[in-house]
Amino acid sequence: QLQASGGGLVQTGGSLRLSCAASGRSFSRYFVAWFRQSPGKEREFVASISRYGDTAYSGDSVKGRFFISRDNVWNTVYLQMNSLKPEDTAVYYCAAKDTSATTDSSYPYWGQGTLVTVSS
Repeated sequence: QLQASGGGLVQTGGSLRLSCAASGRSFSRYFVAWFRQSPGKEREFVASISRYGDTAYSGDSVKGRFFISRDNVWNTVYLQMNSLKPEDTAVYYCAAKDTSATTDSSYPYWGQGTLVTVSS
């Protein structure tokens, strides 16, 4: 089970850190990704991280601004979001699967989403 948190309202140029907490003892078996969805748009890949955090990928729209990390002791994945823009406004979801992927449909496990609003 995944639970996303940390969303909120922030001004343009600000920062937020999202957390994705997982229950269970096998968290390190899973690749974890963040996706986001804005009203009227398709769900978009944001970033993913490998089982032990040695490999990470990020989408082109957030590259150099968003950074994904994980702490397997605390069963948590983080998304540090810097230099936020109004177009980053979306519901952010974390998801997990046993192999690496950037396609949302391939992820079987999802958190409930957390809303990030960036004001201009």
